[in-house]
Amino acid sequence: MTLMNGGELLVRSLLKEGTKWVFGIPGGQLTTFTDAIQRVGVPAGMEFIMTHHEAAAAHMADAVSRTSDQVGVCMGTVGPGAANLVSGIYVAYNDGIPLIAICPQIHSNRCYPFRGSMQQLDQLSLFKPITKWNAVVNRWDRIPELVERAYRVATSGRPGPVHLDFPVDILFESRDDSEINLLAPDRYRTEVQPAGDPQAIDRAVEMMFAAEKPHIHAGGGVMRAKAWDEVRELAEYLQIPVTTSISGRGVLPEDHPLLFTPKGMGGIMAESNADLVLNIGCTVSEMDFWGQPNMWGSPAEQKFIYVDIDPENIGLNREFDLGITGDAKNVLSGMLERVKKETGPISPRDFFADYREMDDAANLGYEELGTSEAKPIHPLRLAKEAVDFFGRDGIMVMDGGNICLWTNIVGRIYKPRSFLWPEGTGQLGTGLPFALGAKIANPERPVFIIHGDGAFMLNPQEIETAVRYKLPVVDIIANDSAWGMIKGAQHSAYGGRYCGSDFCDVRYDLMAESMGAKGIRVEDPKDIRPALEEAAKSDRITVIDALIDPEVNLEVPVLSEMINGLWLKDCAEPFCGE
Repeated sequence: MTLMNGGELLVRSLLKEGTKWVFGIPGGQLTTFTDAIQRVGVPAGMEFIMTHHEAAAAHMADAVSRTSDQVGVCMGTVGPGAANLVSGIYVAYNDGIPLIAICPQIHSNRCYPFRGSMQQLDQLSLFKPITKWNAVVNRWDRIPELVERAYRVATSGRPGPVHLDFPVDILFESRDDSEINLLAPDRYRTEVQPAGDPQAIDRAVEMMFAAEKPHIHAGGGVMRAKAWDEVRELAEYLQIPVTTSISGRGVLPEDHPLLFTPKGMGGIMAESNADLVLNIGCTVSEMDFWGQPNMWGSPAEQKFIYVDIDPENIGLNREFDLGITGDAKNVLSGMLERVKKETGPISPRDFFADYREMDDAANLGYEELGTSEAKPIHPLRLAKEAVDFFGRDGIMVMDGGNICLWTNIVGRIYKPRSFLWPEGTGQLGTGLPFALGAKIANPERPVFIIHGDGAFMLNPQEIETAVRYKLPVVDIIANDSAWGMIKGAQHSAYGGRYCGSDFCDVRYDLMAESMGAKGIRVEDPKDIRPALEEAAKSDRITVIDALIDPEVNLEVPVLSEMINGLWLKDCAEPFCGE
């Protein structure tokens, strides 16, 4: 007889799912689990990644899921550790990212209901609103079963995080390992996704053939289904313009002749003037202006086809003419097969040139700003230098307020799974942990962050994590010594009367060096490129502390005007951001 404790059984259950990394902070109630990672997991290829904050651990696990085929795993110890995970789990939930969150609980004879133990917390209720499913693992022999269910729920339908709550005595209990049966993943969950109703797919193709100005809008569901080749092939075959949601960026290279970047003038014209929209894997929520006029066409005139794996998302914000429940890759494959039977490749459409001309004209005004020699540095110059330097292979992480708007003007994404930003929440502080998770999962690719100083300071302690695990990401801080978006809103609304928006001048480069990183302060735009070159050669994380013009950063053109003028046109108060 060989005895196995609950911590080891949990590790073995994760290993059969191919888990490579577990992110978190160790705690006393987790010692059998962390010991089993070291004793059993490490020889099998699993590594424990210790962070300084559990929220960062959740963000890193999230980034692994966003940029690879892995399902990220994170953990936080009972009470405070579990509570610290919440902001990271919340981000994954809103963006539909599969994730496994593991938490120990007070001893089973003192929880649910609780009896006054130190660190007690109703973790089941805490995580329920921000997970697809969660459960208390109340028996040693149920550990494999509930881990299996966790992966099944996290990866099926619209993906999302799950949470497992382990009373500490279950993790420490040891029983005969002959009592367990660890199944292979294909014995308890299927990777075959729904294909969509064939008649509905036929109807969708007929509607596309009948349309004069068809349009494709691709969301995060396309990314999760890995359906980017199908989107490109359908668009090219029928010469249909394409836009994406924020989460869908990278579905097509953003210099593709048929693609318009999110919220650019060409994309707005394409979305609002189309007589038919094929919306694939996108809920059409706030960042897509709810699918409503004026940013989109009137439902009376613009036909709308919803394709989504989750039927609850179909028609959530926009009435539709045809809904198809199915996996994006399978539905698009069915459409392509039917299209190719019915017609040959379509010639370029005349109306498309007008959209491209408008898009190019709208961008002309930014070329000079992107090469500005002004000091302090123009934020658009900083963003453009970074985007151009890392080019087609870089993974870009955005984190912050106004600097994200500036970066959106010049930022281009060229490959799938190459852009990270928490679209569903706008959560600040995700930048560094997102970048570290992406680098761990994609060690061969350059990873860089552009964020404001406010966002950076929410998780700066993870610089040491990057140093410790030798993760040479490039962290670029647009430093205006303020909450730039908040200060900009106060500037616009109250004529320069500010409250709670300014910081001291902090030497972020020296802070980074104190943790073993490379730090570079940049005050002149001509020094941006040399700093990037130096950072790219480094074998450790580099923090570039770039002083941007705080006055220019108060007012970001185009998108802020669009938000105030069109998005909330029927509201009494202007949008003031977060």
